[in-house]
Amino acid sequence: MARARIGIIGNHHLINDQYATHAAGTMNSDAICEVAGCMPLLIPADPRYFSTAELLDSFDGFLFTGARPNVHPQEYGEDETDAHGDFDRGRDAVSLPLVRACVDRGQPFFGVCRGFQEVNVAMGGTLYPEIRDLPGRMNHRMPPDGTLEEKFALRHIVQFTENGPFHQLLGAAEVMTNTLHGQGINRAGQGVVIDGASEDGTPEAIYIDGAPGFTLSVQWHPEYRAALDPVSRPLFAAFGRAARAWRDDQQAVPVQDVA
Repeated sequence: MARARIGIIGNHHLINDQYATHAAGTMNSDAICEVAGCMPLLIPADPRYFSTAELLDSFDGFLFTGARPNVHPQEYGEDETDAHGDFDRGRDAVSLPLVRACVDRGQPFFGVCRGFQEVNVAMGGTLYPEIRDLPGRMNHRMPPDGTLEEKFALRHIVQFTENGPFHQLLGAAEVMTNTLHGQGINRAGQGVVIDGASEDGTPEAIYIDGAPGFTLSVQWHPEYRAALDPVSRPLFAAFGRAARAWRDDQQAVPVQDVA
């Protein structure tokens, strides 16, 4: 039987500041192929190429990846400032309606970093433009210099709600994660349950309450060495199981049933 197909949301990218491309990190494809056991396929960040309905019919699940550009603040009713950083409006136009459609339909998705933030915004939530500027918050950005290993190193604890989906899936009340983000959830969107947070209270793990399918999303980057990491591996494995269940009979699988 053909593998379940996972649409990896890409980003607009310029090579040498001139040549326009759509791109996504190979770590994402590695995690989908090697750990989730699915076929990774890149989705261009441009709504001119397809409709949301076509995407839903073409894939069994979706990975909303991390990215340098942020969700544009107009998507949650705020004005753009320098603190909001760079944007990718094409990706906004693809991802936000796709999240909502997946929630309604029960089609599985997994949100990572920017993808985590997209899920919150899609459900009507808001974001802080810069976490490190808030009183009592740590700097959640990656070190500006150093090796890839240093940038993706485990840096803080995430504590989960007792007996919540993440606690049940990972078998631990708290885990160590990397952290490479500047923005974060301010107001949670409709149905968005904050199921895990870092020591400073920053939301790090969410799901959609009442959604019929897999909606787990995390603020860190589990795709880094996913096959070797004891936290990342069960997350991608569970996502793969949900995608295969959708492929087999278009059946939504609640998060508590993929642990």
